[in-house]
Amino acid sequence: MTVLDDRLAELMAMPPAQLRSVWRDIFKSPAPDIGPDLLRRGIANRLQERVHGSLTGATKREIKRLRKRIERTGKAGHMHAISLKTGTRLVRSWNGKSYHVLVCDDGFEFEGRHYASLSHIAREITGAHWSGPRFFGLKKRSGYKPKALKNG
Repeated sequence: MTVLDDRLAELMAMPPAQLRSVWRDIFKSPAPDIGPDLLRRGIANRLQERVHGSLTGATKREIKRLRKRIERTGKAGHMHAISLKTGTRLVRSWNGKSYHVLVCDDGFEFEGRHYASLSHIAREITGAHWSGPRFFGLKKRSGYKPKALKNG
């Protein structure tokens, strides 16, 4: 067993008072008013983050987006979100000029400035409101159906 495995196993036998003490040590703040099971889970998560690393910025943003969607609609189903890897460079020609956007872990970089969304960048380029993913060719207009070709 690893040191992490040992620490996680120890959590299972700890009484609530000891869990609250460990929480204070790990999080540097008083434990929230939650039951021992949730205290164990929170502590275990932090211990594992220290060994294996935490979630990426993109994953944290996706969780935040889904949480907002649940609050708004009550559903968290897949919305066919576009997933771009950090380091990807998007290129778009507009009115005879090429524009380059770098995908960062926490948004996008365009002309030396940081942006939270592609739509803001599309507005900078065009001066009009655009869906950023659509402007950069990452998704088609909703309801778009190509016309069938006629024979003859």
